[in-house]
Amino acid sequence: MLSVKLVADLKAAYERLEQNSRNSSRPPSSEPPWQGKPEEEGDEGTDPSGEAGKEPGAADRDEEKPSAGEARANRESGNGQKQPRPPGQQPGAPGHGRTQRLPIDHEEHHHPGQCAVCGGVFCAGSADRIHSACLALDLRESTAEYVGLEVIQTKHIYHERQCACGHWTRAEPGHCEGDEQWRVALSERHLVGPLLIGLLCALSLRLRLSRRRIQEFLGDWLGLQLSVATINQCLHEAARALEPVLEEQLLPDVRTSDLIHADETSWKEHGRLLWLWVFTTATTTVFAIGRRSQDLLHGVLGAVLTGWLMSDGYWAYRDYENRLRCLTHLLRKARGLEESLDREAQRFGKALRMTIEAIMEAVYAAREGPPSMALREQFAEQLLVLLDLCIAHSEAKHEKTRALARELLNDWNTFWIVLEHPELPLTNNLAERALRHWVIARRISYGTRTPQGSRAFTVLASVIETCRQRGHLPWPYIAEALRLRRQGNAVPVLPPAVA
Repeated sequence: MLSVKLVADLKAAYERLEQNSRNSSRPPSSEPPWQGKPEEEGDEGTDPSGEAGKEPGAADRDEEKPSAGEARANRESGNGQKQPRPPGQQPGAPGHGRTQRLPIDHEEHHHPGQCAVCGGVFCAGSADRIHSACLALDLRESTAEYVGLEVIQTKHIYHERQCACGHWTRAEPGHCEGDEQWRVALSERHLVGPLLIGLLCALSLRLRLSRRRIQEFLGDWLGLQLSVATINQCLHEAARALEPVLEEQLLPDVRTSDLIHADETSWKEHGRLLWLWVFTTATTTVFAIGRRSQDLLHGVLGAVLTGWLMSDGYWAYRDYENRLRCLTHLLRKARGLEESLDREAQRFGKALRMTIEAIMEAVYAAREGPPSMALREQFAEQLLVLLDLCIAHSEAKHEKTRALARELLNDWNTFWIVLEHPELPLTNNLAERALRHWVIARRISYGTRTPQGSRAFTVLASVIETCRQRGHLPWPYIAEALRLRRQGNAVPVLPPAVA
């Protein structure tokens, strides 16, 4: 009877182990991020929109889009199963225009300054007429007399004037040149103004609201109706405006820093497993989404670093000489072995734990005042004994013991460099805290859906996190950078850290 009960318990445990969100009531957020849909062969580097793999001349054939009924029929496979529905508006579906009518609070007239042909300056008596106009929604700027959120609508009226040479010159909205990597434009002819886009960035990235929840907030509290597509476009436009900040200001700051903390966590892009990387210093933070590869690491940090790099045990980090390892992670693994059921693992874990705790205590004491003996000499005998233990357990039968022993041997010097430089950090806590907010966002949003969405996420997150580190509000800076970029100007310099 005992064996029958054990078999029944084993079956029940196996069934619980195999449960997931598709065959039980478990929520999708309970699944690990790496359990996404399998990656198809040959899809590396492709664009989910299907644009990247088109053959020459395909654009001409795509001009005739199928109707909604034809698109629905095309999704039917030969065996009667439906293909996944692509996101967004379907080909042939009817469009929707803006129906909300808000009062116009201000009118702003734009006149050309000089003739586009001869360069002559217009005088007050030049012939003038209106050629176009557009509406823009924005937030009222806070002042000493007014603090709060109020949506105002401005009507921008563009004039054209006639020069003495006979040419009519038009005033046009400012714009930024197109970019092949972005499918959003930067132009002053836009429904949403810079300050309102700054609010959308705060709701999305700082408060972790979905596009639908942002839409609900705007309607309930500001009486403003914006579509989900418009909200998404605004976020991507802000990211495109801020991309030069990342490339020209943040990345150089990180690469020339004396100490960099790096870490990575899993991330999904349209169900495909990628990694969210963070590289943070005392005043700058940079995020990146991509594969866990050496190419991405070199793309952010460069091939050579002059400062110290605190990281985990991923092999790609070994290209850098001045590298540190987190002793807290090593201490947790040692405690895990000490609490295991294998006796050899227990002895190895105990010896490692006692050595690490003694070294950490000595380093903390050395920061208060110089030690009587150099720390490297003080722990030379203990490290030699630990090295012999690692070599002896590098072929152990116990899997975790063998893995930890080999990890120590592969990065031996990086763990104990603090004995020569006690001022260096003992843990990688700075990078882990920088990732914590975005790990929560990943559980809510399940990652991003397109390469452009991933790029927008990392640009905005990098600028927001860096502004917070430096003691500045990111939202006014984002609004000002977007305003200048819409005019075709360069982005402003990110303010330095507050003393």
